[in-house]
Amino acid sequence: MGLVLGALSLVLISILGRILFRQIWRPYAITNDFRKQGVTGPSYRFWSGSIEEIKSLKKAGSDLILENDCHDITKRVIVHYREWIPRYGETFLFWIRSEPRICVSDVQMVKQILSNKSGFFHKMEVPPSVLSLFGKGLVLVEGEEWERHRRVVNPAFAIDKLKLLTKTMAECTKTMIDAWLYETNTEQDRRKEIDVAERFQELTADVISHTAFGSSYKEGKEVFLAQRKLQFLVAASFLKLTFPGSKYYPTKNNLQKWKLERIIRNTLISIIKSRLDSKDGSGFGNDLLGLMLEASRVQDNELLSMNEIIDECKTFFFAGQETTSHLLAWAMFLLSSNQDWQERVRDEVIEYCGNEIPNPEMLSKLKLVTMVLLETLRLYGPIVLLGRKTAKDISFRNINIPKDTNLMIPIAMIHRNMKLWGADANEFNPLRFENGVSKAATHPNALLSFSIGPRACIGQNFAMLEAKMVLAMILQQFQFTLSPKYKHAPVDVITLQPKFGLPIILKPLLV
Repeated sequence: MGLVLGALSLVLISILGRILFRQIWRPYAITNDFRKQGVTGPSYRFWSGSIEEIKSLKKAGSDLILENDCHDITKRVIVHYREWIPRYGETFLFWIRSEPRICVSDVQMVKQILSNKSGFFHKMEVPPSVLSLFGKGLVLVEGEEWERHRRVVNPAFAIDKLKLLTKTMAECTKTMIDAWLYETNTEQDRRKEIDVAERFQELTADVISHTAFGSSYKEGKEVFLAQRKLQFLVAASFLKLTFPGSKYYPTKNNLQKWKLERIIRNTLISIIKSRLDSKDGSGFGNDLLGLMLEASRVQDNELLSMNEIIDECKTFFFAGQETTSHLLAWAMFLLSSNQDWQERVRDEVIEYCGNEIPNPEMLSKLKLVTMVLLETLRLYGPIVLLGRKTAKDISFRNINIPKDTNLMIPIAMIHRNMKLWGADANEFNPLRFENGVSKAATHPNALLSFSIGPRACIGQNFAMLEAKMVLAMILQQFQFTLSPKYKHAPVDVITLQPKFGLPIILKPLLV
């Protein structure tokens, strides 16, 4: 008995020692070390770190309803960065529980981090719930694994392959527009209020289902619906204080997450196996899944496993569908609020496309539409924060940063930095992109919506091509204004979206 009690005492002392080291001594030592280097930040609190202060600031921001012409979304999202950067500088230290995080908002430092090819900066580790949402595919793998995934997935996103998908994009868009025309024409004054944010979610799910899975688009939409529900559950859990092992408890939320994860996985397995079984002499098909399967089998030593293909399919759905739907929604918001620009881009669409369904050559001539979409990405980009983790102890810009420190890049703050974008940084001005992205700001890499460097978003051409197609076809058919019911409350639910939807009043142009 004495030996047992002695052993238990040693275990308890060991556990207590680890807690004291991780929760007290380590934060104290790291804070002190950074302070000596001139890097300060909000005070660390036992167990929670800076979470309580973040929650308080975010709560105050979430209660705000902005004016429709106010594009400074940092008042509502990433409020803690908006509060802390003026107080502590562009580089500061804060804590998520006992994990140190360094804010990096100097664009030159950001460029060095994102463009680094030496393996000094990795993607941040993400919770299992996030992995279940969009998989550990190209977005999250590192090193040789990333190179292998990139070589396999890259052919599916080649610009010549994407151009072949524009017909499918146009067909899906026409179905949506025909429904809008029917709804507006049944109204006495031919005006109809429609929540376009919701419709764009359905449209882009339809597009990614067709372009990724071809004839399996119905099953693909099941994945979208499950991912959509899972997205909100995952986002709600980010700042919750949890205890070891809590992810395994059969709570109501966990049970719901597990159910949705099973639906996503089982549906994708069914789609992939069906495609593998139906291969004919011409290959696996010309959609994204077919092109990826073809590429993965061209080089036997780079064959993707079933789990890896599933993860890439999750990424197709989440990144492809979410990015474009919100880009379209915010572009419609901005054009509804700026009727002069709506008329300018409509004139351009009519000049180059007339009333025909746009083709890739026509779309390439729509410079004003491109400028509007780029300005939309600057003001309302889908991702407001980007993270990296140091892979080793490094000295970076005269600051010694220990291994496994998370570096947080507040994109929404950088996109509103007046030193970069000028005095009108918080205003809608597509003309800033008149001479291209690299000359729109005082730094060529100031636009970070799709990231930069070797890990830049592989799907950005897909998203921009789809957005140009959809926006052009809408402009050909409708004049649109913002509904008086609209409440301007952007919210970050992993991606930036209008909290209360986007009610738009549509009126057909042709009698």
